[in-house]
Amino acid sequence: MTERTATVASSSGLHARPAKLFVQAVQEKGIPVTIAVGDGPDLNAGSILSLMGLAASKGTVVTLRSDAPGAEGALDELVVLLETDLDAV
Repeated sequence: MTERTATVASSSGLHARPAKLFVQAVQEKGIPVTIAVGDGPDLNAGSILSLMGLAASKGTVVTLRSDAPGAEGALDELVVLLETDLDAV
């Protein structure tokens, strides 16, 4: 299982536009990715409803996980996205 942590940088957290952009990026990877906050459950990172349910605000540390082939590179790219202020893009 490949795992990465990231700190949400968007000023609105993982809501609205940043969540939409992140979900699109996850879906483009074509591999299953989960996201969790703290000891919370692993949720489908490719689901807008799951992301909204996290209530991840700016500064929240999230954990991404995947056991798919090629997960290392995909998760690295997703971390960069989460650590970018997507509200400013």
